[in-house]
Amino acid sequence: MNSNRHAKTPANRIHGPILIILAVLLAPGPTLSLGGDQATMADSKDRPADLVIVGAKIWTGAFAVRNAPEQPREATALAVVRDTITAVGSDLTIRTHIGPNTRIVKARGRRVIPGITDSHTHLINGGFQLTRLALRDVRNREEFIRAVQGAARGKQPGQWLLGGRWSTESWTSPEPPHRSWLDPGTGETPVFLTRMDGHQALVNSAALRLAGINAAGPRDPEGGEIERDPQTREPTGILKESAMDLVRDLIPEPSAAERYEAFRRAMRHANSLGVTSAHDMSIPADLEAFRLASADGAMTVRVTTYLSVEDWAAFVDQVADCSFHNEMFHIAGFKGFMDGSLGSRTAYMREPYEDAPPHAPYPRGQLTAMADPPELFHRQIVMADGHGLQLAVHAIGDQANHLLLNGYEAAIKKNGKRDARHRIEHAQHLLVSDIPRFAELGVVASMQPFHKADDGRYAEKRIGQARLAGSYAYRQLLDSGALLCFGSDWPVVSLNPFTGIASAVNARILTGEVWLPSHSTSLEEALRAYTVSPPRVIRQENRLGTLEVGKLADVVVLDKDPFDISPDRLADVKVDLTIVGGKVVYTRTE
Repeated sequence: MNSNRHAKTPANRIHGPILIILAVLLAPGPTLSLGGDQATMADSKDRPADLVIVGAKIWTGAFAVRNAPEQPREATALAVVRDTITAVGSDLTIRTHIGPNTRIVKARGRRVIPGITDSHTHLINGGFQLTRLALRDVRNREEFIRAVQGAARGKQPGQWLLGGRWSTESWTSPEPPHRSWLDPGTGETPVFLTRMDGHQALVNSAALRLAGINAAGPRDPEGGEIERDPQTREPTGILKESAMDLVRDLIPEPSAAERYEAFRRAMRHANSLGVTSAHDMSIPADLEAFRLASADGAMTVRVTTYLSVEDWAAFVDQVADCSFHNEMFHIAGFKGFMDGSLGSRTAYMREPYEDAPPHAPYPRGQLTAMADPPELFHRQIVMADGHGLQLAVHAIGDQANHLLLNGYEAAIKKNGKRDARHRIEHAQHLLVSDIPRFAELGVVASMQPFHKADDGRYAEKRIGQARLAGSYAYRQLLDSGALLCFGSDWPVVSLNPFTGIASAVNARILTGEVWLPSHSTSLEEALRAYTVSPPRVIRQENRLGTLEVGKLADVVVLDKDPFDISPDRLADVKVDLTIVGGKVVYTRTE
């Protein structure tokens, strides 16, 4: 749900840098071939393992792949040479692979699973948020104000106070925040604090003055709203969707070095949670950080990126010509936006919101400027699909999802059906009649189960009971044959995959209630959506996602076995060891 789409960089300013970055990334290297060298593979079979894991309970994931039904569900040991798994089996079998320099990991009965892929992240934004004001867990207005005041004290004149991820829905008094909460403690320090979903922001009067926003204007920008007092027309401090750009464009851009450090922080955090791969919704400015990390050999998370720009045509040639497809970084295609979020009432629905305020300017939510009118956006989809690019488009409201499915169908009619594996990001609220269309059109449902835990506090109030039949429909999508992958949308919510797994399985929302349990997955289905399925989405299922001979050695050792504990404890599972490409990148210490 994060609103990276608002980070605007004019096409004529970024074509040059992108071409330079892509040229460097595309440069051939001897260790970066995804296909693998036959001589190297043969040599791997004859040499001792560099690393073995023994005494484990290994969930290989391989048995769940349709083309490998003969694969075992469980093993106790595996061996790795260089970056590749060379044997999976019993401890006795793996002992024959141990040499004098083999690193031996004694699992002592712990559960081992394939490396986890988070299928929807904003890694560099997340790396920045780790050092910014975090308001997600404040419990009331008083705590909110105290936290902002404390963060403002250390600011230099003119320095921005950034962060947020606030949400008031769980408060005893869930009143919407107002700039008057910020002004007394921030003075002339400009403040920009995003809501949890990234689709609205709270700013103070200092920031409004810098942007020239007052009772006299400006008018709402296309695809956005400046929330105003209905009597005085004074801005409340809440900016929705593209209106956030009126202030955000004034915030100084981070330097390339700052982005690089944010990426490194993000990777360390991801590895500590067992995340070895990420599908990242990136902006052009992020590419330099990825390039630097790749050149430095510093990447410990495999990144597949979808470039978030509004005008795909301006970048299609560069991205379509990109053959950079190595084991650590891959540009798959484009990210786009159909609408906003449920919490901000900007998700685009077929019918009005049940709790839309009187005289609301957008009672059904909003299509983004990119998607309005849909027919023009469909042309972008057809064009990008015709260039063989994969598309990952944000759609939350039921009508937004319907229109996007129509766009993917238009691409098939124009370009012919191919194994495009286009994606819908979030796919949270669906018309029941649209659920079978995912499998029929070959569209991936890329969903974030912890959003259900968040939104369940207010979703029924927003859209009513009847429309919930197609909401957070993991079970229904799986049963229809759709390819389902899970992620977090970090930093919108925690990057911890086990909070997502718990939500998908238990259907427990943040109030503690069980909500829409008939939409839940099994534990094994949730694990597959974080391990086995994401590589299928990006056509890397032959190298990633399961613990099989010939696959890259991305492995996670857990402190508790998810299969042996109460489902209510799934969110408590921690990672003891994370291995990426045969290298230990994280070890937990108490």
